[in-house]
Amino acid sequence: MTKISIVAFDGTRFDVDAENGSTVMENAIRNSVPGIEAECGGACACATCHVYIDDSWTGKVGTPEPMEEDMLDFAFDVRPNSRLSCQIKVRDELEGLVVHVPERQA
Repeated sequence: MTKISIVAFDGTRFDVDAENGSTVMENAIRNSVPGIEAECGGACACATCHVYIDDSWTGKVGTPEPMEEDMLDFAFDVRPNSRLSCQIKVRDELEGLVVHVPERQA
């Protein structure tokens, strides 16, 4: 298990023990994090699980693949640290990861 933190727009912090191999989105849904809609169920076919990677974690999380970049075009308030949480696989190296949920999803 890897501990990750998902911070809702209102500042509520959800500290989650996430199973390696799962996605940040799956863990957000399991823990009822507000603001993560995940309308496509994690198929990278929408932008409703958009999150901001905490600045100290952008290097370890990595950059989006081309398909994810295309989907981010539909997200609200995209920033350089934007990612779709369905595309971030939990792994040991992400122990302590912090992501922030935007004000709203597209």
